[in-house]
Amino acid sequence: MSVSVVVPLYNEEENINILHERLKDVLDNIGTEYEIIYVDDGSNDKTLSLLEDIQKTDKDVIVLSLRRNFGQTAAFAAGFDFARGDIVITMDGDLQNDPKDIPRLLEAIKDYDLVSGWRKKRKDKFLTRRLPSMIANWIISRVTGVRLHDYGCSLKAYRRDVVKNLRLYGEMHRFIPAVASWYGVRVAEIETRHHPRLRGKSKYGISRTIKVLLDLITVKFLQSFSTKPMQFFGPVGMIFGITGVGISLYLSVEKLFRGVNIGGRPLLLLGALLIIVGVQFVGMGLLGEMLVRVYHESQKKPIYAIKKILGPGK
Repeated sequence: MSVSVVVPLYNEEENINILHERLKDVLDNIGTEYEIIYVDDGSNDKTLSLLEDIQKTDKDVIVLSLRRNFGQTAAFAAGFDFARGDIVITMDGDLQNDPKDIPRLLEAIKDYDLVSGWRKKRKDKFLTRRLPSMIANWIISRVTGVRLHDYGCSLKAYRRDVVKNLRLYGEMHRFIPAVASWYGVRVAEIETRHHPRLRGKSKYGISRTIKVLLDLITVKFLQSFSTKPMQFFGPVGMIFGITGVGISLYLSVEKLFRGVNIGGRPLLLLGALLIIVGVQFVGMGLLGEMLVRVYHESQKKPIYAIKKILGPGK
């Protein structure tokens, strides 16, 4: 078993040397081959030059330098693409995750495909970091059906086949356990250490909450309807359409049999609007079905995921 450790970094010049020393202390004693992949996410301080110095003296280090700041999800995706280990460990580079937890993650993943860290005793400010995180974790767990205490913890362990099948966009690195669950991945969570940030500035704040919620809607839609969009848009369109038709029939009866003037009634506009909206929703469902077929058939992408093939020739 070999291990790849992926660490995205953005303006962490004050932490990188200490982080590397701590990682080496742990990884040199795990008794297996390893590599450390530092991904510089467009830093504008000395992070990249420090990483280059480290790489010159350590053959186990790979440095990926992104052209600009693409964000943590893109940095993780780059690290996953270059990772060669059987197990891929991810962690932050701000010294708040503790490399001493890596052996426990490696032990836990023997029985699972993905092990997520849980910062039970988190050392961040309550109002701006911990409270929004608690609310987000509660919502994400219930919407996705994958119950975790701490989706935002970057300290995670993955089996190689899990990360190699992932396609990450937006801020979706925090939703990897939920996205991976679509493939039938076995997910576990273990308590990990967490330290206060002593050097440098945090790049995260409450402003990310809106982005996380929007990504959550995307994840839920992709998780449930990515191969059958008509089943999402169709029922909504049918409800609007049938309600609109019902209102129109009611007004028609009023006009034809009771002689009621319906020209100025708001209900007439509501009925027409619901019919139009209903037709549009059904139309979006049909367009979505066509796009799904074009996507899967043009790229020959299956709508299933195989874990293992047993038999002759495999």
